[in-house]
Amino acid sequence: MAARNTARKRAFQILFEGDQRGVDVPTVLADWIRHSRSDTRQPPVSEFTMELVEGYATYAKRIDELISQYSVGWTLDRMPVVDRNILRLGAYELIWVDATPDAVVLDEAVQLAKEFSTDESPAFVNGLLGRFKDLKPTLRRDDA
Repeated sequence: MAARNTARKRAFQILFEGDQRGVDVPTVLADWIRHSRSDTRQPPVSEFTMELVEGYATYAKRIDELISQYSVGWTLDRMPVVDRNILRLGAYELIWVDATPDAVVLDEAVQLAKEFSTDESPAFVNGLLGRFKDLKPTLRRDDA
């Protein structure tokens, strides 16, 4: 499972970079792939990382709507950029990737928050994704 953990971390980093630079994530993903192929010091971008990033990009608008709707006291723009992108990745995987158990998605998102964000972030991420888990049957729409 370490490979999937690394893939999620890289997917988060790609989403974060896109958000910070104001560039769409497919472009950042393509940059990462190109860079890994031209520089042997860079690790390759795994299939799972590509699936997560491309999947998020497909549902980005819906995911941002859900985060905005259910994050009490936080607008998407006011939310810390790290938390926002962990939630984006977690929401995509939780709602649209049936192969990953919900508990794994929540745990991995909380671990990312512990590693990259503030002391309060793991509880915030866990709470919001937990709400999505409870509402999952009503949240999933395939209209990208």
